[in-house]
Order: sequence, then structure tokens, then C-alpha cells
Amino acid sequence: MNHAVSRLRAERLARSLKPFLARGSRAPRCQGCRVIPSHCLCQWRPRVPSQAAVCLLMHDVEPMKPSNTGWLIADVVACTSAFAWSRVEVDPALLSLLDDPQWQPYVVFPGEFVEPSRVTERVELPPGKRPLFILLDATWTEARKMFRKSPYLERFPVLSLAPEQLSRYTLRRSKRDDHFCTAEVAAMCLELAGDALAAQALDAYLDVFSTHYLAAKYQMPIDENDPAHLQLKPYL
Repeated sequence: MNHAVSRLRAERLARSLKPFLARGSRAPRCQGCRVIPSHCLCQWRPRVPSQAAVCLLMHDVEPMKPSNTGWLIADVVACTSAFAWSRVEVDPALLSLLDDPQWQPYVVFPGEFVEPSRVTERVELPPGKRPLFILLDATWTEARKMFRKSPYLERFPVLSLAPEQLSRYTLRRSKRDDHFCTAEVAAMCLELAGDALAAQALDAYLDVFSTHYLAAKYQMPIDENDPAHLQLKPYL
């Protein structure tokens, strides 16, 4: 696997002074999906087109966490970029991406924490532009700090999502059910942008990933005919 998140993970591991060990597991993991080989889900990676792009700003160790769902976004959305966030320096490639005239960037963040004049709940594109969704991939506490300390994002509109459903993500839990994992947020953005096929595929892929991850954790077999796998099959 050689997409933006896997490359960022490799770069982060190369800088690490000691091995990164996933919580509760020292077992070898598939390099393509980060699940132990007996529960590998590489063959379940969807193949769907999308017009939108995603830019992941990832907090320090997020690329190395096996439960990170930014990886799933990069699997599904071909135009996915991933950058390590830093308070003191900004990757020039990130600034070049944000200045690329083909994109209309949107910072995805709750509107209640933002100046109202910047907030929108719709994706409205100027002629000739495609949406670029900037996602802060971090814990909620970290994401709030990243938002405040990234002045280069201040010129862009903030897309505030108002989902009716609760989060389905079970691998890491927030204290609030209205906090969504990064892949869930990306799927909602794709839906708003008219990329319904990619949104549905990403949602289904997240469910299968969670199924494989938890089955591996508890040493349970995989049922490839369960509802999650059947929902994903049309997108393979």
C-alpha cells in the first residue's frame, strides 16, 4: 500500500526513537490494512470514483495507530493528501495544495467554535472548482488546538456538519456520541459534495474494518456474509 497516509506513517516511524506498539497488541500486522494477517481486509478495499479530495492534517502519532480511520479515507478517495501537523512549521507542499486553483478548500470543524461569518453547512463551488475537505485527524482536544494554531487555514470557509445519526465507530470512544471518527466525517462531506457512491462505500468500508479489527482483538472468526460485508460487496 502506497497512499498518502501510509507514506506519512513510514516517515513518522523513521523519525521515532523507539518502536511504536499498538495498545494491547504486539502481534505482527498486515502492512496494507494494519490488522493481523489472519483477519486481513485488503481484499475488501472499495474501488469507486470521487470528484472531491481530502486533506488530512494528522496529529503526531495518528498515522501510526492501527485504529486510525484516515487510512480508510486514503484507501477509498484517490485524491487524499496527508500531512503531519506542527505548530511551529508548515509543510510547503500543504501550502501549495491549498493554493492550487483547482480546489475550493473547506475546513471541516464544528461551527459553534467559529466566527459565524466563516461557517457554512453547504458545499457551494465556484465554476471550475472541486471541493477539498481539510480534516483535523486527532482527538477532540488536540483538534481544537490544531484549529486555533493553524493561521494558514483562517482564509477558508468552515464546513459545519449537522448529522442526525450518532457515531457508529467502536474502536476508540469519545465521551460524546456526537463526536465522529475521521472516516465518518469524510463520508458526510462526500455526501454533501454529491459523491454519494464514495460516501456509501467509505461508510460500508468503515463497518467492515471495525468488524475485522474487533474480531482480531477478541480472536473471533470473520463471517463474510454478515450485513457489514454484504453492504460493502457492491463497491469492490
